[in-house]
Amino acid sequence: MVVLSRQVVNEQLIKNYKSPSSFFPCNIPLIDISKPENKNQLVKACEEFGFFKVVNHGVPMEFITKLELEAIKFFSSPMSQKEKTGPPDPFGYGNKKIGPNGDVGWVEYILLSTNSEFNYQKFASILGVNPKDIRDAVNDYVLAMKKMACEILEMLAEGLKIHPKNVFSKLLMDEKSDSLFRLNHYPPCPDELQEYNGRNLIGFGEHTDPQIISLLRSNNTSGLQISLVDGHWISVPPDQNSFFINVGDSLQVMTNGRFKSVKHRVLANSVKSRLSMIYFGGPPLSEKIAPLASLLIKGDQDSLYKEFTWFEYKNSAYKSRLADNRLVLFEKVV
Repeated sequence: MVVLSRQVVNEQLIKNYKSPSSFFPCNIPLIDISKPENKNQLVKACEEFGFFKVVNHGVPMEFITKLELEAIKFFSSPMSQKEKTGPPDPFGYGNKKIGPNGDVGWVEYILLSTNSEFNYQKFASILGVNPKDIRDAVNDYVLAMKKMACEILEMLAEGLKIHPKNVFSKLLMDEKSDSLFRLNHYPPCPDELQEYNGRNLIGFGEHTDPQIISLLRSNNTSGLQISLVDGHWISVPPDQNSFFINVGDSLQVMTNGRFKSVKHRVLANSVKSRLSMIYFGGPPLSEKIAPLASLLIKGDQDSLYKEFTWFEYKNSAYKSRLADNRLVLFEKVV
């Protein structure tokens, strides 16, 4: 594993830093998903923002607390210990370097498979616990995320008047679903970097999520921002009791651009550390992604995108930089 010196990492962070746009206040859609009649609110939020906050989600707090405590314990471990669980190829521990194409951020993370048989031995040995304890904590949380994601996707299908209503959710429920789980830790940013840039150093660069839907939960530290359709960035107030939902690229394609895959990023915090946990709901690798016929008026003529498999799109996205428009290669030329 190549370990970059602090000086090299700092130079790369400075090189990759881009001054943020002006921040505009905006009301993030807040939706009670325990009420089926709110399906139209969900549709509107996906059309206008590609992002919303959900309450009354039904996820047991014990699942959240148990996993968060294990994550804090892991990220507090010595670097020499954490690096034994990396590099992320594709799963494991990563630090500063995000992906294989030169993106860096003030972040360390763990990327995990949602496969219940994933081997947690390396992580368990560092935490001094039984691998089964880690597996159970992750699986309990991920199953709760999958359940919530499917409920939201089925409400969206009903709001769009699509039948059957599991047209989206069945892709996550498939035993071959290519879903991921990621834990991000943003340590307090050193004074020298903050002073060099003034403020707002990038913790995780701007990007969209390639999957169908993303479910995010973080502690009570600010940093998350989303981009509005006009390109202005707005800060999302933290809320450790709720979940934030992102529309992914695949859902944008399946709705033929009606839903917007939201561009988002995280700014480093100079005082407090930030911990976030994200479930990325993805389809099976062989699944064909294309606009749903029921949402097209004139059939294939109205389609904005070429058909592709999730495997093709995932490979393409993996070769790109974070800020690239990954969908442009799959758009139909008018």
